[in-house]
Amino acid sequence: MSTGENEQALRKILDMTRLISIVILVIHFYYCCYTAFHLWGFTSSFSDRILENIYRTGLLKSFITAKLISLGFLLISLLGAKGRKDEKLDHRTAFAYIISGLILYFISYLMLLLKLPVQVVAVLYMATTSAGLLLVLTGGTLLSRIIRDRLNGKDIFNRENETFPQEERLLENEYSINLPAIYKLKARERRSWINVINPFRALMVLGTPGSGKSYFVIRHVITQHIRKGFTMFVYDFKFDDLSRIAYNTWLKNKHLYRIPPKFYVINFDDLARTNRCNALEPSGMTDITDAAESARTILLGLNREWIKKQGDFFVESPINFLTAVIWYLRKYNDGEFCTLPHVIELMQADYDSLFTLLRTEKEIEVLINPFVNAYLSDVMEQLEGQIASAKIAMARLASPQLYYVLSGNDFNLDINNPDDPKIVCMGNNPQKIQIYGAVLSLYVNRLVKQVNKKGKLKSSLVFDEFPTIYLNGIDSLIATARSNKVATCLGIQDFSQLRKDYGREQADVIMNITGSIISGQVTGDTAKQLSERFGKIMQDRESLSINRNDTSISRSKQLEAAIPPSKIASLSSGEFVGLVADDPDNKIELKTFHCEIQNDHTALKKEEESYREIEVIRRIDSSMVQRNFMQVKQDVQDIIHTEIERLLNNPAMAHLVIKKR
Repeated sequence: MSTGENEQALRKILDMTRLISIVILVIHFYYCCYTAFHLWGFTSSFSDRILENIYRTGLLKSFITAKLISLGFLLISLLGAKGRKDEKLDHRTAFAYIISGLILYFISYLMLLLKLPVQVVAVLYMATTSAGLLLVLTGGTLLSRIIRDRLNGKDIFNRENETFPQEERLLENEYSINLPAIYKLKARERRSWINVINPFRALMVLGTPGSGKSYFVIRHVITQHIRKGFTMFVYDFKFDDLSRIAYNTWLKNKHLYRIPPKFYVINFDDLARTNRCNALEPSGMTDITDAAESARTILLGLNREWIKKQGDFFVESPINFLTAVIWYLRKYNDGEFCTLPHVIELMQADYDSLFTLLRTEKEIEVLINPFVNAYLSDVMEQLEGQIASAKIAMARLASPQLYYVLSGNDFNLDINNPDDPKIVCMGNNPQKIQIYGAVLSLYVNRLVKQVNKKGKLKSSLVFDEFPTIYLNGIDSLIATARSNKVATCLGIQDFSQLRKDYGREQADVIMNITGSIISGQVTGDTAKQLSERFGKIMQDRESLSINRNDTSISRSKQLEAAIPPSKIASLSSGEFVGLVADDPDNKIELKTFHCEIQNDHTALKKEEESYREIEVIRRIDSSMVQRNFMQVKQDVQDIIHTEIERLLNNPAMAHLVIKKR
């Protein structure tokens, strides 16, 4: 019992034991150095009688006996010694004192053999022996001050404590994406699988540049889905990195499809290797809401700041104006000239001609009325404020290359049509993001509208660097496309990038409704949000308490973050954390993971070396592109001339012609 009385009694016993050790050693000195004591005058008949009685006990018959007994009592006294604990002390220091003391204690016998005066020999012997005893006493006391139970200091970064079991089974189905990996559980490496068994709940791939998003994840999404018979759309930010992968995988696996899909490419830099596609294909625009959505997509893609200002007068007015122009061309001659280049050119017409044409279409009368009234009332400042922002933005797209690609009709965008499946790759150029991104946003918007329908084939939409395009209603696509077998994969560098380009509210919605997340190295708020999403695990905790008499270690278990933000911010390339979504037919208990995805680098390099270049689609020269450019301009002039002449020749409609001079 650690009561005060017991501790005091133990201390007295130890003091007495140590005193006995010293007394025995003093008697030994008196006996061995008797001559010196006699010369010093420290002897008497009384002490001699006591020494004689002690000698009869056998204590002094052997030279070493008394020293051993004295040392034994000293060691007994040290057993109960409790010194003030010190974390810096270790056993080596204590044993150095003890061993040195024992050597001096026993080697002091050699002092008695010196040919020196008796008094000098006696002093040297007693001093050497006493020094040895004191060193043993000091070493023994240091031993009692050493902390025997120390904290485990091997895992200073708490890595082993933050490991947790992960899914080691390969769970594969006709839709899944399966990535082999290695993870650590305590000190052991184990093999695991990242099983995205339900890609229709959307997959988000995050990671700063160089973290391995494309190489370790997105390329496998493309190859595995093509092998499993998906139709596909790939937004290739750095054309043709992903397009070459998709193209060569399609070449090897197109025979596996019931109806082999066709491969199409859209890019604006290499016109010989691009197909032509009308983003405003009339058959895909069934009512004016489709025109309004297209207008919103293209203008918000060109003016990213407008995304956060939707609803403002000077944002909605240009959108309404562009909607009216698009829908007019959609209705004119059954959409013969309904292309983005024709829209751009028609917008640049003078107000007399433009408003005259637009007034003839009853469905857009409500949209165009404010502009016509402002023009007729000569409120030109307001009118220019409403229209000029749309005209100036759209004028940036007026290039022969863009006109050439956008005015053709090599294919339409219903990629998952059961009778005409397609794999479509659209390439951007990092140096021309703003212009190309806006056009590609329109393509994607129209494609999504046609893909997200019932009764179609399973399809996969892969977006590398997703924030570089604007897809209006991406949250609705993720929320509703699951039942239509549309898998979505979004590649993003950081959540803050998504917030900057899409606005905080929409970015939060996209982040929160995404089912599966695979993240490489990210920092800041993104790392914190992911850490909270991954949840907590039970971890061991230790604390060390030191006081004068004792040390104690407390061990407990506590819920802590499974993957702290600091760990997410320090991931190496190829190392990923994340969470996968399951479905009712394939339950996954261990959804969270922190592992290193295993790519066969040698095999992938060999495969890439054997890749074929995307084939040349047509031979084309600058004169053909220029002729197409001029033809679009001529088409618009013909439309204006023909329509105004028709109105002037019809008395019932002649009043619609505006002649404001």
